[in-house]
Amino acid sequence: MTDFPIHTLESAPQASRALLEDSNKAFGRLPGLHATMAEAPALLEGYKQLHRLFAQETSFDKDELTVVWQTINVEHACHYCVPAHTGIAKMMQVDDAISDALRDETPLPNAHLEALRTFTLQVVRQRGDVSDAQVQAFLDAGYTKRQILEVVLGVAQKVMSNYTNHLAQTPVDAPMQKFGWTKKMAVNA
Repeated sequence: MTDFPIHTLESAPQASRALLEDSNKAFGRLPGLHATMAEAPALLEGYKQLHRLFAQETSFDKDELTVVWQTINVEHACHYCVPAHTGIAKMMQVDDAISDALRDETPLPNAHLEALRTFTLQVVRQRGDVSDAQVQAFLDAGYTKRQILEVVLGVAQKVMSNYTNHLAQTPVDAPMQKFGWTKKMAVNA
């Protein structure tokens, strides 16, 4: 396995330092993902920008944001992001029933959120090549064409973090370790 540095403010490449300072101010600590991404300043900057856009500029509410993020994290079996977004969901006051269903891959509390999870999985698994019927089912569930494209934005953001965490084996941050997670293996009947 290749060791990736987990940078500090002092060890980071110059182009990443201001980005890490902003992260430190925002979180009161330096998230391991950001400290790892700092090795490639453009990746860190791109990730932070996509995160801001997805979290603050899309039409999704806090529950829907969580569904998109965690659906992708769980599908990609991201050991770092599932616990991190469990903690984020708690901070956002998302119902634990939603987080638990996403982490456990069990039905969500309502059909509207389940339609969002289903569509997000289709986009990820089919690499965006979803059928007209799948798009129509998403629209029939009350979502919009704008939200179809916003799911794509969420996928782009999570690919950056999930893949980085897989490659670097980023350690889960101490405050999020209590939300540790491993993907359940499918049981063959």
